[in-house]
Amino acid sequence: MATQSKRLLALDVLRGITIAGMITVNNPGSWAHIYAPLRHAAWNGCTPTDLVFPFFMFVMGVAMFISYRKFDYRLTWRTFGKLLYRGALLVLIGWAINWFGIFCRTLSSGGSWADALWNNPIARLRFMGVLPRLGIVSFLGGLCLLAFKPKRAPWVAAVLLIVYCIIIGVTHSFELTADNIVARVDVAVLGDSHMYHMGGIAFDPEGLLSTVPCVAHVLLGVMAGSLIMPAEQKKEIDNWMKINRLFIFGSIIMMAGFLLDYAFPINKSLWSASYVLVTCGLASLLLGLLIWVIDICGKRRWSVFFESFGANPLFIFVLSGILSITMANIKFGFHGDRYSVWGFWYKVCMQPLFGDKLGSLVCALSLIAVLWAIGHILYRKKIYIKL
Repeated sequence: MATQSKRLLALDVLRGITIAGMITVNNPGSWAHIYAPLRHAAWNGCTPTDLVFPFFMFVMGVAMFISYRKFDYRLTWRTFGKLLYRGALLVLIGWAINWFGIFCRTLSSGGSWADALWNNPIARLRFMGVLPRLGIVSFLGGLCLLAFKPKRAPWVAAVLLIVYCIIIGVTHSFELTADNIVARVDVAVLGDSHMYHMGGIAFDPEGLLSTVPCVAHVLLGVMAGSLIMPAEQKKEIDNWMKINRLFIFGSIIMMAGFLLDYAFPINKSLWSASYVLVTCGLASLLLGLLIWVIDICGKRRWSVFFESFGANPLFIFVLSGILSITMANIKFGFHGDRYSVWGFWYKVCMQPLFGDKLGSLVCALSLIAVLWAIGHILYRKKIYIKL
């Protein structure tokens, strides 16, 4: 836990938007009733939901560039230790939340304490996921930044994306099948029981091989950071120059991604190179827009809501996971039926008032409101919990 006196406000707001979006799409009242924009693309393509996670990873790259500026981007035992500590911490927290979910579901379904505490969680623990991916990418992306320096980040990102395209292309791994190279690597290394399953196939959308383009993704965020805050700490860039640079950078890579889509389709589950370029381009444009609205136009009142999320994003995300798992597994009887706390909130309270889909969305927004209240207290007290 630490306090900080100076933060890049537009970056906090963008980070807050992405975290609020991630929590919203992860916690509908009912998975059977979701508005189309709040669903992931089935395979190829990109919905608004498919933007929130890559936007956060882009912001991670920008923040990484700013954070390691005070170390002059030198790879030392101290900076290596910081990278390793944060990466390992995120992976372990991700595993702990996954374990907690299996533990609660086992007990809720009538399983024994032995199964809940040890047998089921160990046998079914998913090794990858959002937080483990962030941890691995944070470590590898930071290592590339410090080892090759910011000026070489574009070349490292390009090499990683080209190599990944070649791997996918040579192995013809464009479809969701058991022979997909991304799935085969994960099954061989992680094991079928420790993976996410899509369409009856062991395929993890946050798998090992698809981490390669994710590192390039973070490095594109590093490039954006270098455009708005130069490596030399004494130099300053005016806000109009920041916006111009972000808009040019974002437009170029976004158009490159749409053109690449014809050969390598935009696909979140594969984290394809076209998906990297398009989402990073859009994130760069949005960051430029926020700098214009907040820093040039001075329109800041609306952003307080998202600042509260952006100041402690991963802490709030972890808290959302714990709350949602707990509410989904505490069950009780009501008028002859058995409900979980979350199921009761949707079926008895929200669905009768708002209908199926809107009631499902309102449930997610009610969780957002609770988490915002917690985050806002921390924000007002200038408390930043680093994960």
